[in-house]
Amino acid sequence: MIISQQKPREELIASLKEYHKIFLVGCGECATTCKSGGQPELSKMQVDLEAKGKTVTGFCIPSAPCVAAQIKMELAKNMKALREAEAVVVLACGLGVQSVKDNNRFAQAIIPANNTMFGAVMDAQGNFYEKCSMCGECVLDVTEGICPVTLCAKGLLNGPCGGMNKGKCEVDNQKDCAWVLIYKELEKNNKLESLRKIRLPRDYEKSSKPHKLLLNK
Repeated sequence: MIISQQKPREELIASLKEYHKIFLVGCGECATTCKSGGQPELSKMQVDLEAKGKTVTGFCIPSAPCVAAQIKMELAKNMKALREAEAVVVLACGLGVQSVKDNNRFAQAIIPANNTMFGAVMDAQGNFYEKCSMCGECVLDVTEGICPVTLCAKGLLNGPCGGMNKGKCEVDNQKDCAWVLIYKELEKNNKLESLRKIRLPRDYEKSSKPHKLLLNK
């Protein structure tokens, strides 16, 4: 799940100073779940924009605006309202914003309402935790499902740094050292011998940007 948070309203209003007629796009998946781009947020956005003298011509909430087929379908359903708009405000992550730009035939200004924060898992209480850096070279098979690239402040691949103290991270002493957690899991599963194998430095070509995955050539 991609976590996003709404930009400060003053910052968004400033980016809309040249535009008066606005169309809103939300997100039915990630942004709805983290409360930055679902129905309640779009309704509140409309009220706030209209209080600033803007006109909201319409809105849509595709299930996943980052999927071209979905955003195209929703924009087509709202063609009249979209045509009247001078700018499109997108309450989604950066992927959604760029997908709207790529698939909107009218080429209005596309304005992000959110800041994209991180990829996360959600716990049973509805809290979000970053667990994966999407580095392109997963080591979870040898670290018992605990990612040192993300959870270690230094991204170390071969054990803790010299600053680890009583199981806590040198950078943030309120956090458990990722490698202590990994060690405990390996010990529990009788796999400590695997720590003797030195992992080579990461191949950063695998995480060079921008990525692409072509399934239909």
